[in-house]
Amino acid sequence: MSVPFNPNGQLIVVDAELEGPLGTAVLHLALDTGATRSVINAGLLLATGLDPATATQLVQVTTGSGVESIALLTVNRLSALGQHRSGCTVLAHTLPPSANVDGVLGLDFLRGQELNINFRTGMIDLK
Repeated sequence: MSVPFNPNGQLIVVDAELEGPLGTAVLHLALDTGATRSVINAGLLLATGLDPATATQLVQVTTGSGVESIALLTVNRLSALGQHRSGCTVLAHTLPPSANVDGVLGLDFLRGQELNINFRTGMIDLK
């Protein structure tokens, strides 16, 4: 499935959908092949019924401001780029408002797939 993106933007932003136990949320995620794990804004996780405060697993993550312990949560489903992942884990972290995205789509979502990013046509294929 081909998905359009803005090849002139500062970030590659893709639409995604998160499903939790209490509902779904539409997300705008930065595609980041340098991120090991996908990250979702903690407030959006909470809105879908996933509370970072009750997470049983914390992961040490190196950020721009240092090393932090961040909640790792299992979502019902995460969909992006025409792909769906059920029962996958994401990190719950609040990005600064200046990020203009709801999180990051990382390598954990992309592994095992073929990713093609065409900056001439502004299209992404994940298959």
